[in-house]
Amino acid sequence: MEQYNEVEEELNVNFKNILMAIWNRKFFIAKIFTGVLILFIALTFVLPKQWKVQADLYINKTNNSNLMEINPYAIEEIGNMYGMLGANNSLSNELEIMKSPKIIDKVIRENDLRYEKIFNIIPTPKVGQYWTTEKFLKKKVKFENIKGTNIISVSFKCKYKDKSYNIVKSIVKNYVKLHKEINSEKSKSDKAILKSEYEKAKAELDKKLSHSSGLPSTSLTGAGNLTAMSNFSRSAQNAISNIQGRLISGERSRINVSESAARVSQLASKLEWAELVEEMSDSSKVILLREPYELRDWEYDSPKLLIFILLGIIFGALFSIIGVILKELTDKKLAYSMLGNDVIYNVNKEFKKLSAKLISKSDKKTGFILFEQLPEPLCNQLKNSANVVLIDAEISQTFKNSLSKVDNVILVLSVGKTSTEDYKLFKDILTDMDKNIICEILV
Repeated sequence: MEQYNEVEEELNVNFKNILMAIWNRKFFIAKIFTGVLILFIALTFVLPKQWKVQADLYINKTNNSNLMEINPYAIEEIGNMYGMLGANNSLSNELEIMKSPKIIDKVIRENDLRYEKIFNIIPTPKVGQYWTTEKFLKKKVKFENIKGTNIISVSFKCKYKDKSYNIVKSIVKNYVKLHKEINSEKSKSDKAILKSEYEKAKAELDKKLSHSSGLPSTSLTGAGNLTAMSNFSRSAQNAISNIQGRLISGERSRINVSESAARVSQLASKLEWAELVEEMSDSSKVILLREPYELRDWEYDSPKLLIFILLGIIFGALFSIIGVILKELTDKKLAYSMLGNDVIYNVNKEFKKLSAKLISKSDKKTGFILFEQLPEPLCNQLKNSANVVLIDAEISQTFKNSLSKVDNVILVLSVGKTSTEDYKLFKDILTDMDKNIICEILV
Protein backbone atom coordinates (compact mmCIF):
# COMPACT_ATOMS: atom_id res chain seq x y z
CA MET A 1 0.00 0.00 0.00
CA GLU A 2 2.84 2.35 0.89
CA GLN A 3 4.57 1.59 -2.41
CA TYR A 4 1.32 2.32 -4.30
CA ASN A 5 1.03 5.72 -2.59
CA GLU A 6 4.61 6.59 -3.53
CA VAL A 7 3.97 5.73 -7.20
CA GLU A 8 0.71 7.71 -7.21
CA GLU A 9 2.44 10.72 -5.65
CA GLU A 10 5.24 10.52 -8.21
CA LEU A 11 2.78 10.44 -11.10
CA ASN A 12 0.87 13.40 -9.70
CA VAL A 13 4.04 15.46 -9.27
CA ASN A 14 5.23 14.62 -12.77
CA PHE A 15 1.84 15.56 -14.17
CA LYS A 16 2.05 18.87 -12.34
CA ASN A 17 5.49 19.49 -13.82
CA ILE A 18 4.01 18.96 -17.28
CA LEU A 19 1.18 21.39 -16.60
CA MET A 20 3.60 23.94 -15.18
CA ALA A 21 5.84 23.54 -18.23
CA ILE A 22 2.90 24.15 -20.55
CA TRP A 23 1.72 27.16 -18.57
CA ASN A 24 5.24 28.59 -18.37
CA ARG A 25 5.55 28.42 -22.16
CA LYS A 26 2.00 29.51 -22.99
CA PHE A 27 3.18 32.42 -25.13
CA PHE A 28 5.60 30.17 -26.97
CA ILE A 29 2.76 27.68 -27.60
CA ALA A 30 0.46 30.47 -28.76
CA LYS A 31 3.05 31.66 -31.28
CA ILE A 32 3.52 28.20 -32.78
CA PHE A 33 -0.21 27.41 -32.82
CA THR A 34 -1.12 30.75 -34.39
CA GLY A 35 1.68 30.49 -36.95
CA VAL A 36 0.65 27.00 -38.07
CA LEU A 37 -3.04 27.95 -38.20
CA ILE A 38 -2.28 31.06 -40.30
CA LEU A 39 -0.09 28.94 -42.58
CA PHE A 40 -2.89 26.45 -43.25
CA ILE A 41 -5.40 29.24 -43.83
CA ALA A 42 -2.97 30.87 -46.25
CA LEU A 43 -2.54 27.54 -48.07
CA THR A 44 -6.27 27.64 -48.85
CA PHE A 45 -5.67 30.70 -51.02
CA VAL A 46 -2.22 29.74 -52.29
CA LEU A 47 -2.66 26.10 -53.33
CA PRO A 48 -4.11 25.52 -56.81
CA LYS A 49 -7.84 24.84 -56.74
CA GLN A 50 -9.07 21.35 -57.62
CA TRP A 51 -12.24 21.08 -59.70
CA LYS A 52 -14.35 17.93 -59.51
CA VAL A 53 -16.98 17.09 -62.11
CA GLN A 54 -19.34 14.15 -61.58
CA ALA A 55 -21.91 12.25 -63.61
CA ASP A 56 -24.35 9.57 -62.42
CA LEU A 57 -25.53 6.90 -64.86
CA TYR A 58 -28.43 4.52 -64.36
CA ILE A 59 -27.73 1.23 -66.15
CA ASN A 60 -30.90 -0.58 -67.30
CA LYS A 61 -29.79 -4.20 -66.87
CA THR A 62 -33.09 -5.80 -67.90
CA ASN A 63 -32.33 -6.11 -71.63
CA ASN A 64 -31.03 -4.34 -74.69
CA SER A 65 -34.58 -3.14 -75.26
CA ASN A 66 -36.75 -1.49 -72.64
CA LEU A 67 -39.52 -4.05 -73.17
CA MET A 68 -38.19 -7.11 -71.36
CA GLU A 69 -41.36 -7.36 -69.29
CA ILE A 70 -43.37 -8.33 -72.40
CA ASN A 71 -40.60 -9.56 -74.67
CA PRO A 72 -40.81 -13.38 -74.71
CA TYR A 73 -37.50 -13.61 -76.55
CA ALA A 74 -35.69 -11.73 -73.76
CA ILE A 75 -37.45 -13.65 -71.00
CA GLU A 76 -36.48 -17.01 -72.50
CA GLU A 77 -32.87 -16.06 -73.10
CA ILE A 78 -31.92 -14.25 -69.91
CA GLY A 79 -34.77 -14.69 -67.47
CA ASN A 80 -33.11 -17.55 -65.61
CA MET A 81 -29.83 -15.72 -65.34
CA TYR A 82 -31.43 -12.66 -63.70
CA GLY A 83 -33.37 -14.92 -61.38
CA MET A 84 -30.05 -16.19 -60.01
CA LEU A 85 -28.11 -12.94 -59.97
CA GLY A 86 -30.83 -10.45 -59.10
CA ALA A 87 -31.52 -7.13 -60.74
CA ASN A 88 -29.31 -5.07 -58.43
CA ASN A 89 -25.96 -6.69 -59.11
CA SER A 90 -22.56 -5.14 -58.62
CA LEU A 91 -22.37 -3.96 -62.23
CA SER A 92 -18.77 -5.08 -62.23
CA ASN A 93 -18.91 -5.74 -65.97
CA GLU A 94 -20.09 -2.20 -66.63
CA LEU A 95 -17.29 -0.78 -64.49
CA GLU A 96 -14.71 -2.79 -66.40
CA ILE A 97 -16.19 -1.59 -69.69
CA MET A 98 -15.84 2.02 -68.54
CA LYS A 99 -12.19 1.42 -67.58
CA SER A 100 -11.35 -0.45 -70.78
CA PRO A 101 -8.96 0.95 -73.41
CA LYS A 102 -11.89 0.85 -75.86
CA ILE A 103 -13.29 3.91 -74.02
CA ILE A 104 -10.32 5.41 -72.17
CA ASP A 105 -8.08 5.62 -75.26
CA LYS A 106 -10.74 7.70 -77.01
CA VAL A 107 -11.05 9.93 -73.94
CA ILE A 108 -7.28 10.45 -73.88
CA ARG A 109 -7.15 11.47 -77.55
CA GLU A 110 -10.25 13.63 -77.45
CA ASN A 111 -8.76 15.61 -74.55
CA ASP A 112 -5.19 15.57 -75.91
CA LEU A 113 -3.71 14.07 -72.73
CA ARG A 114 0.03 13.75 -73.32
CA TYR A 115 3.15 13.12 -71.23
CA GLU A 116 4.92 16.30 -70.13
CA LYS A 117 8.36 17.09 -68.75
CA ILE A 118 8.99 16.15 -65.13
CA PHE A 119 8.42 19.33 -63.09
CA ASN A 120 8.13 21.00 -66.52
CA ILE A 121 11.93 20.87 -66.66
CA ILE A 122 13.31 17.34 -67.10
CA PRO A 123 12.54 15.78 -70.51
CA THR A 124 11.84 12.06 -70.97
CA PRO A 125 11.34 9.86 -74.06
CA LYS A 126 7.59 9.86 -73.35
CA VAL A 127 7.19 13.63 -73.71
CA GLY A 128 4.53 14.43 -76.31
CA GLN A 129 3.14 10.89 -76.43
CA TYR A 130 -0.46 10.11 -75.50
CA TRP A 131 -1.11 8.74 -72.02
CA THR A 132 -1.72 5.06 -71.55
CA THR A 133 -4.98 3.78 -70.09
CA GLU A 134 -3.09 2.71 -66.94
CA LYS A 135 -1.72 6.23 -66.38
CA PHE A 136 -5.15 7.78 -66.85
CA LEU A 137 -6.73 5.42 -64.29
CA LYS A 138 -4.02 6.38 -61.76
CA LYS A 139 -5.11 10.00 -61.96
CA LYS A 140 -7.94 11.46 -59.93
CA VAL A 141 -10.63 9.61 -61.87
CA LYS A 142 -13.14 7.54 -59.92
CA PHE A 143 -15.66 4.93 -61.04
CA GLU A 144 -18.05 3.81 -58.30
CA ASN A 145 -21.13 1.63 -58.18
CA ILE A 146 -23.46 3.17 -55.60
CA LYS A 147 -24.20 0.28 -53.25
CA GLY A 148 -27.56 -1.41 -53.70
CA THR A 149 -28.39 0.40 -56.93
CA ASN A 150 -27.86 0.17 -60.69
CA ILE A 151 -26.20 3.59 -60.63
CA ILE A 152 -22.56 4.18 -61.53
CA SER A 153 -20.92 7.44 -60.51
CA VAL A 154 -18.06 8.81 -62.65
CA SER A 155 -15.93 11.70 -61.42
CA PHE A 156 -12.66 13.40 -62.31
CA LYS A 157 -10.73 16.03 -60.37
CA CYS A 158 -7.87 18.25 -61.49
CA LYS A 159 -6.75 21.89 -61.30
CA TYR A 160 -8.50 22.86 -64.55
CA LYS A 161 -12.29 23.00 -64.40
CA ASP A 162 -12.76 22.84 -68.20
CA LYS A 163 -10.51 19.80 -68.38
CA SER A 164 -12.47 17.99 -65.63
CA TYR A 165 -15.75 18.74 -67.41
CA ASN A 166 -14.52 17.64 -70.84
CA ILE A 167 -13.04 14.39 -69.53
CA VAL A 168 -16.20 13.29 -67.68
CA LYS A 169 -18.34 14.32 -70.65
CA SER A 170 -16.08 12.31 -72.95
CA ILE A 171 -16.24 9.22 -70.73
CA VAL A 172 -20.05 9.31 -70.65
CA LYS A 173 -20.33 9.93 -74.40
CA ASN A 174 -18.04 7.07 -75.39
CA TYR A 175 -19.59 4.68 -72.89
CA VAL A 176 -23.11 5.35 -74.22
CA LYS A 177 -21.85 5.08 -77.80
CA LEU A 178 -20.21 1.71 -77.07
CA HIS A 179 -23.45 0.41 -75.58
CA LYS A 180 -25.34 1.39 -78.71
CA GLU A 181 -22.80 -0.50 -80.78
CA ILE A 182 -23.08 -3.55 -78.52
CA ASN A 183 -26.89 -3.44 -78.75
CA SER A 184 -26.80 -3.10 -82.52
CA GLU A 185 -24.33 -5.95 -83.02
CA LYS A 186 -26.27 -8.24 -80.68
CA SER A 187 -29.59 -7.53 -82.36
CA LYS A 188 -28.12 -8.08 -85.85
CA SER A 189 -26.51 -11.34 -84.78
CA ASP A 190 -29.69 -12.56 -83.09
CA LYS A 191 -31.78 -11.61 -86.11
CA ALA A 192 -29.48 -13.44 -88.52
CA ILE A 193 -29.57 -16.65 -86.46
CA LEU A 194 -33.33 -16.50 -85.98
CA LYS A 195 -33.95 -15.76 -89.63
CA SER A 196 -31.85 -18.73 -90.69
CA GLU A 197 -33.64 -21.04 -88.26
CA TYR A 198 -37.02 -19.66 -89.33
CA GLU A 199 -36.34 -20.32 -93.00
CA LYS A 200 -35.19 -23.87 -92.24
CA ALA A 201 -38.27 -24.57 -90.12
CA LYS A 202 -40.58 -23.11 -92.76
CA ALA A 203 -38.95 -25.19 -95.53
CA GLU A 204 -39.33 -28.29 -93.39
CA LEU A 205 -43.00 -27.47 -92.79
CA ASP A 206 -43.60 -26.99 -96.52
CA LYS A 207 -41.91 -30.31 -97.20
CA LYS A 208 -44.06 -32.12 -94.63
CA LEU A 209 -47.20 -30.55 -96.06
CA SER A 210 -46.32 -31.66 -99.57
CA HIS A 211 -45.63 -35.22 -98.44
CA SER A 212 -48.53 -35.57 -96.05
CA SER A 213 -50.74 -38.60 -96.75
CA GLY A 214 -53.58 -40.68 -95.23
CA LEU A 215 -57.10 -39.82 -94.27
CA PRO A 216 -58.38 -37.39 -91.70
CA SER A 217 -59.80 -38.81 -88.49
CA THR A 218 -63.33 -37.78 -89.62
CA SER A 219 -63.20 -40.26 -92.46
CA LEU A 220 -64.66 -43.06 -90.31
CA THR A 221 -67.87 -41.06 -89.90
CA GLY A 222 -70.62 -42.86 -91.81
CA ALA A 223 -68.61 -46.05 -92.18
CA GLY A 224 -70.77 -47.90 -89.62
CA ASN A 225 -72.48 -50.14 -92.25
CA LEU A 226 -69.15 -51.12 -93.73
CA THR A 227 -67.89 -52.03 -90.26
CA ALA A 228 -70.96 -54.18 -89.67
CA MET A 229 -70.49 -55.97 -93.02
CA SER A 230 -66.85 -56.71 -92.14
CA ASN A 231 -68.15 -59.43 -89.83
CA PHE A 232 -69.57 -61.36 -92.81
CA SER A 233 -67.44 -60.28 -95.80
CA ARG A 234 -63.66 -60.67 -96.29
CA SER A 235 -63.63 -57.84 -98.83
CA ALA A 236 -65.28 -55.54 -96.27
CA GLN A 237 -62.64 -56.53 -93.71
CA ASN A 238 -59.88 -55.64 -96.16
CA ALA A 239 -61.51 -52.29 -96.89
CA ILE A 240 -61.79 -51.46 -93.19
CA SER A 241 -58.12 -52.42 -92.56
CA ASN A 242 -57.04 -50.24 -95.48
CA ILE A 243 -59.03 -47.28 -94.13
CA GLN A 244 -57.58 -47.71 -90.60
CA GLY A 245 -54.02 -47.79 -91.96
CA ARG A 246 -54.56 -44.63 -93.94
CA LEU A 247 -56.16 -42.99 -90.86
CA ILE A 248 -53.05 -43.77 -88.74
CA SER A 249 -50.78 -42.42 -91.47
CA GLY A 250 -52.89 -39.29 -91.72
CA GLU A 251 -52.77 -38.72 -87.94
CA ARG A 252 -48.98 -39.08 -87.96
CA SER A 253 -48.70 -36.56 -90.79
CA ARG A 254 -51.00 -34.17 -88.90
CA ILE A 255 -48.86 -34.40 -85.73
CA ASN A 256 -45.62 -33.78 -87.67
CA VAL A 257 -47.13 -30.84 -89.51
CA SER A 258 -48.53 -29.40 -86.26
CA GLU A 259 -45.13 -29.66 -84.55
CA SER A 260 -43.38 -27.94 -87.45
CA ALA A 261 -46.07 -25.29 -87.64
CA ALA A 262 -45.69 -24.57 -83.91
CA ARG A 263 -41.89 -24.24 -84.29
CA VAL A 264 -42.32 -21.89 -87.26
CA SER A 265 -44.82 -19.81 -85.26
CA GLN A 266 -42.43 -19.60 -82.29
CA LEU A 267 -39.47 -18.60 -84.45
CA ALA A 268 -41.63 -16.06 -86.28
CA SER A 269 -42.49 -14.45 -82.92
CA LYS A 270 -38.83 -14.31 -81.89
CA LEU A 271 -37.81 -12.93 -85.28
CA GLU A 272 -40.43 -10.24 -84.97
CA TRP A 273 -38.94 -9.16 -81.60
CA ALA A 274 -35.39 -9.32 -82.97
CA GLU A 275 -36.40 -6.93 -85.74
CA LEU A 276 -37.98 -4.63 -83.16
CA VAL A 277 -34.83 -4.69 -81.02
CA GLU A 278 -32.73 -3.89 -84.10
CA GLU A 279 -34.91 -0.87 -84.76
CA MET A 280 -34.38 0.21 -81.13
CA SER A 281 -30.64 -0.48 -81.10
CA ASP A 282 -29.80 3.14 -81.81
CA SER A 283 -31.06 3.93 -78.29
CA SER A 284 -29.07 3.14 -75.14
CA LYS A 285 -30.03 1.38 -71.95
CA VAL A 286 -28.02 4.07 -70.09
CA ILE A 287 -29.97 6.88 -68.43
CA LEU A 288 -27.97 9.93 -67.36
CA LEU A 289 -29.30 10.90 -63.93
CA ARG A 290 -26.72 13.62 -63.28
CA GLU A 291 -25.22 15.30 -66.31
CA PRO A 292 -21.73 16.80 -66.11
CA TYR A 293 -21.80 20.59 -66.34
CA GLU A 294 -19.28 23.38 -66.55
CA LEU A 295 -18.43 24.48 -63.03
CA ARG A 296 -18.61 28.07 -61.87
CA ASP A 297 -15.67 29.88 -60.28
CA TRP A 298 -16.79 29.21 -56.71
CA GLU A 299 -17.62 25.50 -57.20
CA TYR A 300 -14.11 24.12 -56.70
CA ASP A 301 -13.81 20.93 -54.66
CA SER A 302 -10.61 21.73 -52.77
CA PRO A 303 -8.92 23.28 -50.92
CA LYS A 304 -11.81 24.06 -48.57
CA LEU A 305 -11.29 26.75 -45.95
CA LEU A 306 -13.12 24.91 -43.15
CA ILE A 307 -11.11 21.72 -43.70
CA PHE A 308 -7.82 23.62 -43.70
CA ILE A 309 -8.83 25.47 -40.51
CA LEU A 310 -9.46 22.11 -38.82
CA LEU A 311 -6.13 20.81 -40.14
CA GLY A 312 -4.46 23.99 -38.87
CA ILE A 313 -5.93 23.41 -35.40
CA ILE A 314 -4.81 19.77 -35.33
CA PHE A 315 -1.31 20.38 -36.65
CA GLY A 316 -1.00 23.59 -34.63
CA ALA A 317 -1.63 21.63 -31.43
CA LEU A 318 0.74 18.87 -32.56
CA PHE A 319 3.59 21.21 -33.46
CA SER A 320 3.05 23.17 -30.26
CA ILE A 321 3.52 20.02 -28.17
CA ILE A 322 6.61 19.06 -30.19
CA GLY A 323 7.95 22.62 -29.81
CA VAL A 324 7.47 22.59 -26.03
CA ILE A 325 9.21 19.22 -25.71
CA LEU A 326 12.18 20.36 -27.80
CA LYS A 327 12.37 23.66 -25.92
CA GLU A 328 12.28 21.89 -22.55
CA LEU A 329 15.04 19.50 -23.61
CA THR A 330 17.34 22.06 -25.21
CA ASP A 331 16.75 25.20 -23.10
CA LYS A 332 19.95 26.63 -21.61
CA LYS A 333 17.96 27.80 -18.63
CA LEU A 334 16.29 25.48 -16.13
CA ALA A 335 12.95 24.05 -17.32
CA TYR A 336 10.16 22.36 -15.39
CA SER A 337 10.73 19.04 -17.19
CA MET A 338 14.25 18.89 -15.70
CA LEU A 339 13.07 19.08 -12.09
CA GLY A 340 12.81 16.11 -9.76
CA ASN A 341 9.63 14.61 -8.38
CA ASP A 342 9.54 16.50 -5.07
CA VAL A 343 9.28 20.23 -5.78
CA ILE A 344 8.13 23.20 -3.69
CA TYR A 345 6.81 25.59 -6.32
CA ASN A 346 6.03 28.53 -4.00
CA VAL A 347 7.97 28.59 -0.78
CA ASN A 348 5.72 31.18 0.84
CA LYS A 349 2.55 29.15 0.24
CA GLU A 350 4.20 25.81 0.94
CA PHE A 351 6.28 26.85 3.97
CA LYS A 352 4.60 24.21 6.16
CA LYS A 353 5.67 21.50 3.71
CA LEU A 354 9.27 22.73 3.93
CA SER A 355 9.12 22.89 7.75
CA ALA A 356 7.80 19.31 7.91
CA LYS A 357 10.70 18.08 5.81
CA LEU A 358 13.25 19.89 8.00
CA ILE A 359 11.68 18.56 11.22
CA SER A 360 11.76 15.00 9.84
CA LYS A 361 15.49 15.45 9.24
CA SER A 362 16.21 17.40 12.47
CA ASP A 363 18.66 14.77 13.72
CA LYS A 364 20.84 15.41 10.67
CA LYS A 365 22.26 18.49 9.04
CA THR A 366 20.62 19.76 5.86
CA GLY A 367 22.42 21.96 3.36
CA PHE A 368 20.58 24.53 1.21
CA ILE A 369 22.50 24.81 -2.07
CA LEU A 370 21.72 28.30 -3.32
CA PHE A 371 21.63 28.59 -7.10
CA GLU A 372 19.37 31.59 -6.43
CA GLN A 373 18.77 33.64 -3.27
CA LEU A 374 15.92 32.76 -0.91
CA PRO A 375 13.47 35.42 0.24
CA GLU A 376 15.22 37.44 2.97
CA PRO A 377 12.81 36.57 5.84
CA LEU A 378 13.16 32.86 5.14
CA CYS A 379 16.91 33.18 4.69
CA ASN A 380 17.29 34.87 8.10
CA GLN A 381 15.14 32.24 9.74
CA LEU A 382 17.19 29.39 8.29
CA LYS A 383 20.49 30.99 9.41
CA ASN A 384 19.31 30.77 12.99
CA SER A 385 18.58 27.04 12.64
CA ALA A 386 21.33 24.82 14.09
CA ASN A 387 20.82 21.91 11.66
CA VAL A 388 20.73 24.05 8.47
CA VAL A 389 23.74 25.14 6.41
CA LEU A 390 23.43 27.65 3.53
CA ILE A 391 25.87 26.86 0.73
CA ASP A 392 26.42 28.94 -2.43
CA ALA A 393 26.40 26.87 -5.65
CA GLU A 394 29.94 27.45 -6.83
CA ILE A 395 32.68 25.03 -7.69
CA SER A 396 35.26 25.65 -5.01
CA GLN A 397 36.99 24.07 -2.05
CA THR A 398 34.67 25.99 0.27
CA PHE A 399 31.67 24.35 -1.40
CA LYS A 400 33.25 20.91 -1.01
CA ASN A 401 34.10 21.49 2.65
CA SER A 402 30.62 22.80 3.43
CA LEU A 403 28.98 19.90 1.58
CA SER A 404 30.99 17.34 3.55
CA LYS A 405 29.40 18.64 6.80
CA VAL A 406 25.78 17.92 5.74
CA ASP A 407 23.85 14.72 5.27
CA ASN A 408 20.97 15.92 3.06
CA VAL A 409 20.57 18.79 0.62
CA ILE A 410 17.83 21.03 -0.70
CA LEU A 411 18.32 22.84 -4.02
CA VAL A 412 17.15 26.45 -4.37
CA LEU A 413 16.46 27.16 -8.04
CA SER A 414 14.61 29.46 -10.44
CA VAL A 415 12.99 28.19 -13.66
CA GLY A 416 14.10 30.22 -16.66
CA LYS A 417 16.99 31.76 -14.73
CA THR A 418 19.21 29.01 -13.28
CA SER A 419 21.72 27.64 -15.76
CA THR A 420 20.80 24.16 -17.02
CA GLU A 421 24.46 23.26 -17.31
CA ASP A 422 25.19 24.24 -13.68
CA TYR A 423 22.09 22.41 -12.44
CA LYS A 424 23.12 19.14 -14.11
CA LEU A 425 26.74 19.54 -13.04
CA PHE A 426 25.95 20.03 -9.35
CA LYS A 427 23.45 17.16 -9.37
CA ASP A 428 26.23 14.90 -10.65
CA ILE A 429 28.51 16.12 -7.88
CA LEU A 430 25.84 15.39 -5.26
CA THR A 431 25.32 11.91 -6.69
CA ASP A 432 29.07 11.21 -6.62
CA MET A 433 29.30 12.40 -3.00
CA ASP A 434 26.25 10.28 -2.09
CA LYS A 435 24.19 13.21 -0.86
CA ASN A 436 20.41 12.76 -0.68
CA ILE A 437 18.32 15.50 -2.31
CA ILE A 438 15.25 16.04 -0.10
CA CYS A 439 13.46 18.43 -2.45
CA GLU A 440 13.89 21.38 -4.78
CA ILE A 441 12.63 24.89 -3.99
CA LEU A 442 11.65 27.31 -6.77
CA VAL A 443 12.06 31.02 -6.10
